[in-house]
Amino acid sequence: MQLPIVGKIKNFTPWIVGLVTAGVLGTATAIVVTKPGAVSESSDIQDLTVAVEAADVTVRIEATGKVQPVQRVNLSPKTQGRLEQLFVEQGDRVTQNDVVAQMESEEISAQLAQAQARLDRTRANLTELENGARPEEIDRARSGVRQAQANLNRAEAFLAELRAGSRSEDLAEAEAAVERAEAAVLEVQSRLSLAREDVRRNQGLYRDGAISRQDLDRAEDEERRARAALDQTRAAVDEARRRWERLLNGARIEEIDRAEADVATARAQLAEARSQLDELLNGTRYEDIAQAQADVMEAEAQVRYYEVQLEDTRVRAPFSGIVVQRYADPGAFVTPATSASDVSSATSTSVVALAKGLEVLAKVPEADISQIQPGQRVEIVADAYPDEVFEGQVKLIAPEAVEEQNVTLFQVRLDIVTGEEKLRSGMNVDLTFLGNRLSDALVLPTVAIVTRDGEPGVLVPDNNNRATFQSVTIGATIDDRIQILDGLAVGDLVFIELPKGQKLSEILEEN
Repeated sequence: MQLPIVGKIKNFTPWIVGLVTAGVLGTATAIVVTKPGAVSESSDIQDLTVAVEAADVTVRIEATGKVQPVQRVNLSPKTQGRLEQLFVEQGDRVTQNDVVAQMESEEISAQLAQAQARLDRTRANLTELENGARPEEIDRARSGVRQAQANLNRAEAFLAELRAGSRSEDLAEAEAAVERAEAAVLEVQSRLSLAREDVRRNQGLYRDGAISRQDLDRAEDEERRARAALDQTRAAVDEARRRWERLLNGARIEEIDRAEADVATARAQLAEARSQLDELLNGTRYEDIAQAQADVMEAEAQVRYYEVQLEDTRVRAPFSGIVVQRYADPGAFVTPATSASDVSSATSTSVVALAKGLEVLAKVPEADISQIQPGQRVEIVADAYPDEVFEGQVKLIAPEAVEEQNVTLFQVRLDIVTGEEKLRSGMNVDLTFLGNRLSDALVLPTVAIVTRDGEPGVLVPDNNNRATFQSVTIGATIDDRIQILDGLAVGDLVFIELPKGQKLSEILEEN
């Protein structure tokens, strides 16, 4: 009876009598079992055994893997906010630096505009200080000094007059000034009357078409000038009368106090005007320019800050690729404080997921990793395309192992040479690593391998053609055959069925 292959190493049963371990064979683990008491109906040794052969074979290492993107990232804004626009859809291709989404930015845009206005002001102030005073500014400052000096002179003269009291000649002069002012009022009144009469006459002539509008305008302008002159002369009369009454009655204490305050104010204004003129004539001080430069630098930094904040509201693609997932819709609140979610959630950490290229991530047992090399060819079979074999190539082998369910594995990343247009991210695939070509390798069927206390071996005929255990060193598994490194020679016979009357358990115990 031929020994069947069943199960994996974790499925130990009382019937197990032999195995091919994953760590020794480099393939999926298989077990050789037989029922106790099973015997062959044939007594011919040739029907129960196979001969060890020398053959040229290619090592094939089986593994499983999963298709995944070469590069994948979830795109999120740097700060929390509400998603204003989404420019891509699932399946869209984007290039590096493309804007895929826009967060709300009105507040930051307003702050940037304010910062830019402040920067413009500080730069203008610095330019003014560096260029110095313009001639017209100096002229205005000199005029201000002359005006302040004249105001001071008048205030001091008035104060002196109040303190000195009234003299007869001052009273006479004041009374004469009142008379002259009143005479001027009468003269201007007469002038105004004539101007008004002239306007009435010209209005009639204009209606009759005898004069032009320009002639009428000149008459009206003369009337306005006469009216203004009348107001001025009346004000002069009032001022002259107040001065005459003041001289007549003498100055009061409060008037002298008020005049002294006016003098003090005029002196302060003159000092300030002279200081401004001196500053313009002497040029800008170094510390003023340094302060203005610091103000400009501060304003520039503020503008850059808000420019960065505004740029951060734009979610850009860090590399060219395809949008594989969408996590948020316009109007959704996106914040790094919560986990990523689908579009039905109120918040999300990501807007979309971007992927680039495809590769296969395989996990190879520690015992087989020595037979894996960069550039090695790999056959790829996907569950979605069971009848197609795609080609891959080993790109790199992880320098550090991972442990899964107490099994030590190494991650191996594969480039997809053919079939990338059919394979999709997340697909499970079966992999066959095509290893070295072995010349004259000793091979026999894997069903002939048994184990005793974890030691691999085979059953060979003794002098009486009875089965006995022979320890062997095994190598790679090639399809349904296994390489024998030591313990057998070409032509040696190995049992694949038990001789009549023998039980495997008894054979192993005898040894």
